Amino acid sequence: MNLEAALPILLPRAIAWAEMEADRAAKIGQALSSAAVDIALRVGVAHPDRICVLIDDAMPMPEDRELQAAAVQTGLLGPHMAGLTLGYSVFVRRGHDTWQLLSHEFRHVAQYERAGSIADFLPVYLRQIVEAGYFNAPLEKDAREHEIDTP
Repeated sequence: MNLEAALPILLPRAIAWAEMEADRAAKIGQALSSAAVDIALRVGVAHPDRICVLIDDAMPMPEDRELQAAAVQTGLLGPHMAGLTLGYSVFVRRGHDTWQLLSHEFRHVAQYERAGSIADFLPVYLRQIVEAGYFNAPLEKDAREHEIDTP
């Protein structure tokens, strides 16, 4: 799939899926512990009280086949992923809820806050992934630079 050509077509579907998953996690996820709130504040989150964490056996995956293929092709989703942030909703694969991963995901929450919404964040983030690759995307580099091993 030519991701650069497909991005304008897939982006509205990706935003709709991300907003739906964020709402689902907000209903069933857990609020942060005081130690997690401290980590979120340290990595720049303005409203850690809005974050919810959903720990599950697998990361959410779009049912839309094209969206699913694009997410796997870019490395955004798949069996190797341990965390995903959609707005204030943080998804963590069971057994991977380390401070390093949580701080990384909380930094993405801070990035969403600066952008203003899922709909404002995803076009920038996904464009970076398509142009630079997942590992080299500036927002991913920023999240890695803010990883913390202990509270």
